[in-house]
Amino acid sequence: MEDGNDLAALDRATTAAKQEAERPSLVIVRTHIAYGSPNKQDTAEAHGAPLGEEEVKLTKENLGWPYEEPFTVPETALAEWRRCIDRGTEFEAEWELRHQAYAATHPNLAEELDRRLRGVLAKGWEDAIPRFTSADGPMATRVASGKVLNAVVPKVPELLGGSADLTPSNNTLVRGAADLSAAAPGGRNMHFGIREHGMGAVLTGMALHGGIIPFGGTFLVFSDYMRPPIRLASMMGLKVIYVFTHDSIGLGEDGPTHQPIEMLPALRAIPNFTVIRPGDAAETAEAWRVAIKHQGGPVALVLTRQKVPSLDRTELASAEALARGGYVLSEAAGGTPQVILMASGSELSLILEAKEQLEKEAVPTRVVSMPSLDLFAAQPAAYRDEVLPPGVRVRLAVEAAQPMSWYQWVGDGGGVLGIEKFGASAPYKRLLEEYGFSTENIVARVRELVAGER
Repeated sequence: MEDGNDLAALDRATTAAKQEAERPSLVIVRTHIAYGSPNKQDTAEAHGAPLGEEEVKLTKENLGWPYEEPFTVPETALAEWRRCIDRGTEFEAEWELRHQAYAATHPNLAEELDRRLRGVLAKGWEDAIPRFTSADGPMATRVASGKVLNAVVPKVPELLGGSADLTPSNNTLVRGAADLSAAAPGGRNMHFGIREHGMGAVLTGMALHGGIIPFGGTFLVFSDYMRPPIRLASMMGLKVIYVFTHDSIGLGEDGPTHQPIEMLPALRAIPNFTVIRPGDAAETAEAWRVAIKHQGGPVALVLTRQKVPSLDRTELASAEALARGGYVLSEAAGGTPQVILMASGSELSLILEAKEQLEKEAVPTRVVSMPSLDLFAAQPAAYRDEVLPPGVRVRLAVEAAQPMSWYQWVGDGGGVLGIEKFGASAPYKRLLEEYGFSTENIVARVRELVAGER
């Protein structure tokens, strides 16, 4: 604003924007940094440093500010602000009357509204979560995620979201539901367009409003575009679910621009943010259970494009232990491990195959599934030591991403099989083989670690 006359123009512009009902409005206000400062207006110095005591005095004089005391609140301004208390009291009383009238006319709907605003989940909603078994066969975890989402939506109607122009790829479509629009206010699907940053901001606003559990999907590599709203949601402890698919070089031919290498450790580094990378369909179902129930911060579900085996949980530990972040999936022969293999996501089935080979070589090997390093770190030390006994120094973590997240868990006697360069364009099976994600290479790495302990 250049001067007081612009206040009227701003008022006219905002009034016109409020009256526009069909399109978004953008009001551009041009101003000056350090407006009114005789010596520092429109300077970089004013952007990064205080004006200083003398320049503040000069600025007050220049603006005709009559008060010499610092941080003065004029009585007229104070009286105006305090009017907000009475106005807010009136608004609250008016809302309460409307709510009472609504509850009298629509008691069931009012009860449902109150439940959602309190953030209480409907009884029995968990019964809708699918139970995947090995009979379901190989399945991409993004596909399993879509099945879980569509199964629970009728029982968790406050789940609302969509994707940043990648709905079919992210499997975030609520089948049979309308797109949310002015014509269909009850729609369940939102199309955010190719605007990850904007989508993240919208999800944050929905969570702040309350009564909604918002979710939004994109490729994991594009999480970088929405890092600011992710960080803000984490700072504010908001309940937001991010669905990140195409989680590694396993997406194949799209090449290095689309293959996330450093995103997993970067997201794990955000305080108060829970990252879950499930290893099969059963863990994906549990990941959604944890995400929907989680309080105090957002959750990211990190999912594969490629199919992964559906593990036989009659032979292995139940996926319900995912809620603890890490758990013993398969115990070593004899119950005392010499080696611990740990992995998240699509690499989980690989370390199970490596365990079979190592046990044939008389190397007792425990397999630990670590879908969420964040949740595991939050467990009591006794549980962490139970899963990763301090006396077992030979540990290998396997994850198709930059390895920095894992060093605190493998210790100085262990190692990490990760990726410290960009990916390439090739069929995903060949690509994983070329980057060392094979049973043979895992076994060879373990042999090296064992030899180093002797």
